[in-house]
Amino acid sequence: MPLIIVRNDITKMSVDAIVNAANQSLLGGGGVDGCIHRVAGLELLRECQALGGCQTGDAKITGAYRLPCKYVIHTVGPIWNGGQCGEREKLASCYRTSLALAKANGCETVAFPLISSGIYGYPKDQALRVAVDTISEFLAENDMTVYLVIFCRAAFEIGNELFADIAAYIDDHYVDEHTDLCREQMRRIDIFENHKLSAYADALKAASGLDEILSHLDAGFSETLLKLIDRSGKKDAEIYKKANVDRKLFSKIRNNPDYKPSKSTALAFAIALELSLSEARDLIARAGYALSPCSKFDVIVEYFIIRGDYDIFKINEALFAFDQSLLGASLQ
Repeated sequence: MPLIIVRNDITKMSVDAIVNAANQSLLGGGGVDGCIHRVAGLELLRECQALGGCQTGDAKITGAYRLPCKYVIHTVGPIWNGGQCGEREKLASCYRTSLALAKANGCETVAFPLISSGIYGYPKDQALRVAVDTISEFLAENDMTVYLVIFCRAAFEIGNELFADIAAYIDDHYVDEHTDLCREQMRRIDIFENHKLSAYADALKAASGLDEILSHLDAGFSETLLKLIDRSGKKDAEIYKKANVDRKLFSKIRNNPDYKPSKSTALAFAIALELSLSEARDLIARAGYALSPCSKFDVIVEYFIIRGDYDIFKINEALFAFDQSLLGASLQ
């Protein structure tokens, strides 16, 4: 765990293994394949020459040589022929076999390009869906951090209908942070929070003794989260994996009642628990956050919650497409 979409040059990723979108000869080519061979050097080519090629959907592993990783996993994606020639299954097989090789070689971090989405012509939005579905399926049963590396914004696409719908929702609900309306909204939030603090202070004044004072404290984020997990009837691992959160980070939250997560982590758990909008607001408030119309990040997450769409990877695809930070993902 988890799956992280990043904009970077895959040859610069300091991970255990990077995946090369190769051709069947494994002897280098254009695009990502050519870049990896150029950076790795002739030693990579010599090792590839001894492998005897690779079939579509399969994968083979080599050393990385001059690359900042331990291994290169070479996989051959399908050429797009309209989608009626088993392209989806072959593309999914690229990710599955590559991840299996990474696991067999003790890799904890792996970086993928968006396989087949370049000169092989696989539609980018569909290639992205296959990548995310297959990787997330693997991560549900395995602990590994997987990066989906996008070289530039133009190489990344979500479905046109989804993009347009989110864009329309943003237009209707997003208020620029510099406008008077947004400042008024934030002022109202501040007044509400100050009112809560005033009521809490009055309760403390009326209380006598430490035990009574402590009894007026609301449950914090950690305590509330654990209660919500118990209420869901699911195991801890099911929830933190669904939240796209690392096991180590979840342990910090579980073992420290006063732990304050980032806003993206707090919202990731709200998504994993499939909370309603009011429940999500309450959960993140216990970590000191609120949803604001002045934040595109908040508005996009709200869009999915209102529609009952709790697929965190789909949400992160949308956040990435709109140049926002992602839910869960990073360690704290």
